[in-house]
Amino acid sequence: MKINGTPTRTIWLAQDGWSVEIIDQTRLPHDFVVASLTGLDDAARAIKDMLVRGAPLIGATAAYGMALAARQDASDQGLERAYRVLHATRPTAINLKWALDEMSAALTPLPVEARAAAAYARAAAICDEDVAINAAIGDHGAALLAALWQRRQAAGASRLNVLTHCNAGWLATVDWGTAIAPIYKAFDAGIPVHVWVDETRPRNQGASLTARELNWHGVPHTVIADNTGGHLMQHGLVDLCIVGTDRVTRNGDVCNKIGTYLKALAARDNGVPFYVALPSPTIDWTVADGVREIPIEERSSREQSHIWGKDAAGRVVEVQLVPDGSAAINYGFDVTPARLVTGLITERGVSPASPEGLAGLFGKG
Repeated sequence: MKINGTPTRTIWLAQDGWSVEIIDQTRLPHDFVVASLTGLDDAARAIKDMLVRGAPLIGATAAYGMALAARQDASDQGLERAYRVLHATRPTAINLKWALDEMSAALTPLPVEARAAAAYARAAAICDEDVAINAAIGDHGAALLAALWQRRQAAGASRLNVLTHCNAGWLATVDWGTAIAPIYKAFDAGIPVHVWVDETRPRNQGASLTARELNWHGVPHTVIADNTGGHLMQHGLVDLCIVGTDRVTRNGDVCNKIGTYLKALAARDNGVPFYVALPSPTIDWTVADGVREIPIEERSSREQSHIWGKDAAGRVVEVQLVPDGSAAINYGFDVTPARLVTGLITERGVSPASPEGLAGLFGKG
């Protein structure tokens, strides 16, 4: 994607050829800050503290974390330690484990002296693969949007209204995004897309990140409170929902940012199509029942009780929302059962959210 006309990814090698640079997403939307990762601990902190977030980008950062670790200690013990440290950072997104397994498979058979160079090469390949996958998701999803726009236009509509939750755009991946990639492709093709952007409490990834990147790209959008989506659907103001996901089971259950399940229920009640966009590394073929088997991350209650914003003087400050002494709890994700999902948009096409649908695309189950 482009920032002020400059093509930009979310993660890249620095000019020194070995350190890794990322966009510090905790500073968005008000400040654009590049952070440097120079070792394993930096990569682990970037994932755990959400300087990077979004399942595909977490995986890419973990891959480069293994490369940084291999540069320091490429022994079997060093790689095993790096795997453990990185794997412990975020429990829900399956792309993290997928990327670590990919790196381990590529490095373990090699002589120790060859591992660091191979690690950087495999990490770079994982990033390039992510971009290609997301571009393909965008193409398949844009075809859905184009077909729906033809029907809406024939009915007299002036724009296509898409509702999304959390951030599943360029900032959640290496480039393009998952759920937002079809929107970018449709917008670039001339379809008058308008996006309802859930603020996505408690961390506000919709208001801070989705709105920021849509603004950069020029896509019309409106930020809404998380509880507004049902009202909009009741009044015919949402043509379809598209969200991303951090893990999809082999049966088609979808684990995504907390609040997704409620949007899916509202969509079903109002006859609004509810699609989930995902790259194949997000599929967990070992899990069948998402509600019972996927570990749900519980994050610091401070994310719920406090919020960052810009004050009247232009300073970015943190303020407390709740009374002193009030408890808060912060579940990061929920699971939407497959029965509520209209379809899964993948790099290989669109499938039903079912074992047969996924197996038909990927030949697994």
